[in-house]
Amino acid sequence: MKKILIVDDEPNIVMSLEYTFRKSGYEVFIARDGKEAIDILEVQTPDMIILDVMMPNVDGYATIEYVKKQPQLKHCKVIFLSAKNKESDIEKGLQLGANAYMTKPFSIKKLIEQVQELLQ
Repeated sequence: MKKILIVDDEPNIVMSLEYTFRKSGYEVFIARDGKEAIDILEVQTPDMIILDVMMPNVDGYATIEYVKKQPQLKHCKVIFLSAKNKESDIEKGLQLGANAYMTKPFSIKKLIEQVQELLQ
């Protein structure tokens, strides 16, 4: 079973993504900010991280920088899912190592397709 870590501080997004991915057969972990995500990543090795940019404590950019420094996470795919939709925000996310960058509001169907494509 593939593992997904969802990192977002918006409860409605977290709940709908958690439900959708569990229903699709994934094991799901939840973090509400980058600090919680890093705590989880110290004990879990997900196949995919769906990561918001703007969060309290530790933002998505700092979180992906942590992920990219961890040898045990080198296979882990990252999708940014953010309301930050300027070209410069998207470029920064991809330069930091994200495999994809989707802007909010988003299509759950497109997100699932992106996850499935990256995890093949």
